[in-house]
Amino acid sequence: MIDDLRAELDDAGLRGSFLVRDLRSGEEIGIEPDRELPSASLVKVPLAIATLERVHAGELDGAAQLLVRPGRDRTPGLSQFRHPARIAVDDLVYLCVAISDGTAADALFELTPPERVTGLLRERGLRGITVRHPIQELSETPADRLPGPLAHSLAIGAGTAGGGHPVPQLDVTRGSSGTARAFVDLLAALWTPSRVTPEVAARVRELMGANVLRHRLAPDFTSDATTWSSKTGTLLNLRHEIGVVEHADGQAFAVAALTESRVPAAAQPGADAVMARVARALRDHLRF
Repeated sequence: MIDDLRAELDDAGLRGSFLVRDLRSGEEIGIEPDRELPSASLVKVPLAIATLERVHAGELDGAAQLLVRPGRDRTPGLSQFRHPARIAVDDLVYLCVAISDGTAADALFELTPPERVTGLLRERGLRGITVRHPIQELSETPADRLPGPLAHSLAIGAGTAGGGHPVPQLDVTRGSSGTARAFVDLLAALWTPSRVTPEVAARVRELMGANVLRHRLAPDFTSDATTWSSKTGTLLNLRHEIGVVEHADGQAFAVAALTESRVPAAAQPGADAVMARVARALRDHLRF
């Protein structure tokens, strides 16, 4: 089965790192689950955890309003605003996770820098995810200076076998990075008892359940009998999603799908569909 799934990914121009874990039994199945990849916007989940842990500890006031100026990119959210706005810390966390708002995330990174986010993960026993830079740096790649196909071609062709890359954000030693296994561990810490504060875990679960970006894995995991809570990550040729599918019968599965494409195009709905089918097949193998 794994060979067939690898072949399906290859036919779609993808190389993937997948892991699915039964959160009740701990049984898991994956494809290259320990391969490290740049994490793109997936870092917004650790950022949310770190921010909310600091609010819970009294280090930050969730009701405190920050003056946020429109961002420089054209992604959805605050970067589309025309004027500065005052927004509470708690609401910035919502925007960061539920609509993947990069400007909101960077406002939070000013309160809790990347190295502090990584350190807090380590304090909670979570390893394998390293946060190295704010979100704004994700928009300061060759994509800002080159036509789309050329930027994607550079992203695809310039990497090394060891994860190095001339684009810092795509280099696993210089950019934020993680593995499918590390992100599944993170999900498990949010959905099962762990060293993450229970109130913080509950809020992050709620925020991931409110995720409005549902074009990638959601079509294969959403039904009247399931709940899909997730976070996507996209950067040049990277397309990721992590999430938990909860079934009406009580079963729950953590899913991490991290992929890189060799197709020089931003819009790849076919690749997203293949990602979902592969993740669903792995889940089905554990469930049935």
